[in-house]
Amino acid sequence: MRKVAVVGAGMTPFAEHFALGIKDLLPMAYADAASSVDKGIDKNDLQAAWFGAMGTTDGFPSGILADSLGLPDIPVTRIENSCATGNDAVRNALYGIASGAFDVALVMGADKLRETASKDMLWEWEATSRDMAWDYPLGVVAPAGFALHVSRYLHESPATREHMAMVAVKNHHQGVNNPKARLRFEITMEQALSAPTVVTPFGLYDCAPQSDGAAALILAAEDVVDRYTDRPVWVRGVGLGLDSVMHQHKSDMTTFPATVRAAKQAFTMAGMTPADVDVAEVHDFFTGVELISYEDLGFANRFEGYKLLEAGDTAVGGSMPINPSGGLKSKGHPPGATGVAQCVELFDQLRGTAINQVDGARVGLAHNIGGPTAVAAVTILEGP
Repeated sequence: MRKVAVVGAGMTPFAEHFALGIKDLLPMAYADAASSVDKGIDKNDLQAAWFGAMGTTDGFPSGILADSLGLPDIPVTRIENSCATGNDAVRNALYGIASGAFDVALVMGADKLRETASKDMLWEWEATSRDMAWDYPLGVVAPAGFALHVSRYLHESPATREHMAMVAVKNHHQGVNNPKARLRFEITMEQALSAPTVVTPFGLYDCAPQSDGAAALILAAEDVVDRYTDRPVWVRGVGLGLDSVMHQHKSDMTTFPATVRAAKQAFTMAGMTPADVDVAEVHDFFTGVELISYEDLGFANRFEGYKLLEAGDTAVGGSMPINPSGGLKSKGHPPGATGVAQCVELFDQLRGTAINQVDGARVGLAHNIGGPTAVAAVTILEGP
């Protein structure tokens, strides 16, 4: 397969964009990505597009992208894979270019969860109506599904709610300087621990905010990369892992097998190990998910992820910086856009231009998990 690089990356702020529709957000994200292409890019260079979206109220998603960007002559493929949608869109575009079918392609992700007509897509935390409950397997909506895992993890491991609070404090701190983040304020350990309970063991500050936004990547084959930049960020590995959505089928609730499988695929494809990663954007829809994912991704031994937090290793300046963007916790979470936005952050990190720059970052990893817990996607990028 041909090598594939990211030559441009951009995104909108993640926020409550009540005045903007997806048709507004997509051109904004694309313009930001196109402006980051060192040698410029003509929209006519794009030969295909992959669009990650959980759903829209504006109509047919692929048609929306084609219409709003003025790209009616190229194939547009809509990807939907729960919260792993964005990184799965990257995966599909990678194979489209690596196979030789296309030389240049666009990857976009967008969602509007704060729009009234689609706000129940992730089953709002305060929702209690029975018609919502039976519409999802066993009534296990996202917070409850992840809570089952994290509760068991806290029972079997030395980790505590204090370690979850440390994740929240870290990610809020790192999001303060990110102009694209939704929650740009610091919190204290005391605030995190005393916040109202959403579902045990998650308090309010353990949960990422539902948000609106869009993100874009421009990918090019190695044959044509030089037309666009002398500083390409190479897509070295991708992986997609699945697991049962039904919790009674899971023999071990202290791990997310989908993440383990996706990471194994991505590292094998890249010819790398977790020790090669310098910076990572890890799925922290809930703080306990980030903690478990340290182990599933291979950054820590089983039941020892809490040690990274205690040592300060996962903060910017530590040995394994996690979520320098602020993560989902601070930046926000429009599911279709999140994985793409993680790669936008890593694009900047690996080119040395990020807001919270990690010194010497050469290899970055992006990770999402959703379903809840049934699907995960991992992307590994390497700088120029």
